[in-house]
Amino acid sequence: MFCKYCGKQVQDGSTFCPHCGKSFQEKVEYSVPPQQQRYSRYEPDPRDAPSGGFAVLGFFFPLIGLILYLVWKDELPQRAHSCGKGALVGVVVYVVVWILAMIAMCGIVNAAMSLPVIAAA
Repeated sequence: MFCKYCGKQVQDGSTFCPHCGKSFQEKVEYSVPPQQQRYSRYEPDPRDAPSGGFAVLGFFFPLIGLILYLVWKDELPQRAHSCGKGALVGVVVYVVVWILAMIAMCGIVNAAMSLPVIAAA
């Protein structure tokens, strides 16, 4: 018997060529499990919808909202935008509340400093 790849003589019944290493057996194709179905831009993903729950989560925990936005922005854009909007609104509200608290603290400190000092006799 001769190798169909290199043309050298091999023993009858061999499963591979000892000279070139090629196999004489039919190649077995293994099936790969199907990947998650991707939806086209024109065919919306049925799992994707704006979500008030994720917006509230993003509002109270802006870092989590930002992470979810970055994870879902390509796969589930509407849900990702809900998370992103909640995170953005949460950060803006936190900054405004912090600024108002600092203004109030400065007002309280200034009012306390302007009180007359009563000397003990």
